Amino acid sequence: MLLENMTMAEFKKHLKRTKSIIFPFGTVEEHGNHLPLNTDTLIIYEALKRVIKKRKVFLAPPVYYGVCTTTAQHPGTISITPETLRRITLDVVRDSYKKGLRNFFLVTGHGGGLHSAALKEAAEILIDELKGISMAVLCPYDVIHKELSEIAETANDSHAGEIETSLVLYLSPELVKGRSREEYPKLPRPFIVQDKMKYWPGGVWGNPAKASKEKGEKALRLIVDKIIAIIDMAGKKKI
Repeated sequence: MLLENMTMAEFKKHLKRTKSIIFPFGTVEEHGNHLPLNTDTLIIYEALKRVIKKRKVFLAPPVYYGVCTTTAQHPGTISITPETLRRITLDVVRDSYKKGLRNFFLVTGHGGGLHSAALKEAAEILIDELKGISMAVLCPYDVIHKELSEIAETANDSHAGEIETSLVLYLSPELVKGRSREEYPKLPRPFIVQDKMKYWPGGVWGNPAKASKEKGEKALRLIVDKIIAIIDMAGKKKI
């Protein structure tokens, strides 16, 4: 049930069937020289479109902007602050609650630490504030990391690497512009550096050359199945 395509009457009708809504979060962020800036948003929104074909859940339009730190200086990245992300999340959930929704799934296609922390902080505020709600904050790459790593040939695969490239190849192959070279960030942890591009010029973490549509299809199936399992978990017991 795509919220953006509904009329008022359709919303009221479907609200009788479900009180659950998914809010997708993505980014406008560099993904090497071969993947589009909307990679995080594209992958998670397409996965969630498949989820709502199997479960009666509202799917809100994606929030396209997220908190990007390591990639903030790369061309094309447009970041927001953690405070902005918290405020957006608080506002949309509070207003959805007023409209009768009670089960909220905040699903992010971007796994940045400050980004995820902002979503979790907002969820903690909301769970104390709003009566009778359930809240879940989920980044699929975190909860099925082991399963995805078994698909990838590249050890330590991550941003714009084998798995993300495979997913975009499967979902929108026309958006994949060749392959960036294999690369891994060389940031001097635990130091916070100002010139991040000095340590990660290409913005790739992994080997995109090993990507394939077949791997993308397998990875997407894992993501969809995991999100469905979490939705079902929320429906079976009081969280």
